[in-house]
Amino acid sequence: MTSDEVSAALRSGGFSVTAQRLAVYDVLRENQHATAGDIVELVGKRLGSVSRQAVYDALEVLESCGLVRSIEPAGSPALYETRVGDNHHHAICRVCGETVDVDCAAGRRPCLQPPDVKGFLIEEAEVVYWGLCPRCARDAAGREATSRDVERRKEMDHA
Repeated sequence: MTSDEVSAALRSGGFSVTAQRLAVYDVLRENQHATAGDIVELVGKRLGSVSRQAVYDALEVLESCGLVRSIEPAGSPALYETRVGDNHHHAICRVCGETVDVDCAAGRRPCLQPPDVKGFLIEEAEVVYWGLCPRCARDAAGREATSRDVERRKEMDHA
């Protein structure tokens, strides 16, 4: 989305266009799945200085206008992204926290249908895939191989 489109969306939502709001959106467009702390740091580098509260306020406004969305993976701070308006999920590395988008297999909401919803009208299902990113999986495999080699050497020394 261009700055003009973001500005138009803000105005149509009843909000003024500010340098902080545009900077927060631009930072998020370039850094998907960023935490608020990451955004504060990156926006500060662009604008010289920005308060943490100004970033939180900008995120709230951008989210209410449908320009960004937040996800809240268990045990992690909220992550923000500009990919909105589609039904996608996330894969998150348990070691380093890398987060990537995963397209929905069903392609439509709610993606999953529970057997008994006790009268709820289900609109959306949030799916998070947890595992290891390629780098952490390689590192883990390397550590495992090294541990096996050490154990074999110990066994040979005692034989």
